[in-house]
Amino acid sequence: MRPETRAASDAQSPAVERLPALPWRVPLDPAPWWAWALFVVPFIAVPVLNSWLWMGARDFLAVGLFTLIGASVVRVAGGVVLYRVEITETALKARTSLLVRSLAWQDVDDIEVVDGSVVLTNGKDENEINGIVQDRTAYSAAVMQAAREAAADRPVRRSRPRPGIGVLCVLAYLVLAVGAFLYRWQLV
Repeated sequence: MRPETRAASDAQSPAVERLPALPWRVPLDPAPWWAWALFVVPFIAVPVLNSWLWMGARDFLAVGLFTLIGASVVRVAGGVVLYRVEITETALKARTSLLVRSLAWQDVDDIEVVDGSVVLTNGKDENEINGIVQDRTAYSAAVMQAAREAAADRPVRRSRPRPGIGVLCVLAYLVLAVGAFLYRWQLV
């Protein structure tokens, strides 16, 4: 165990006597400005670059590369920042701009507070919830631990990640990126 790590049960203090009613939303800091900028810049930069390229065989490769690089940036920027984390009786639900993920409490082996984040361990997998309001990390871990313990005798409800609104943005990005090139050179 890392030295800056402690179990969620140890994180409970005397101030944590009464837990909130579920579902409960984990208090998160607002998304940083750079996450929004990193998400939006490819929507502008890649179509401009693709429409500026000259017509030729190598330009099709460049258009493809610019489009893939921009899509990677959009995917990473849209999948890293948490916008909502909700604790329910059966699972923890986390929403980024691209996906809504759900982790059943029966799948969680351990809950720890690590460097201002809460880490949920499932076998070798770790799910880190960062961006929690600074003085609320231990309380959030305690709520998660209590929900996990209460769900031990309930039937397991697993769900697959489902797309968020960011998926539509990525599709719009692909249409803009390739469409700018095709429109500029009158291929459509």
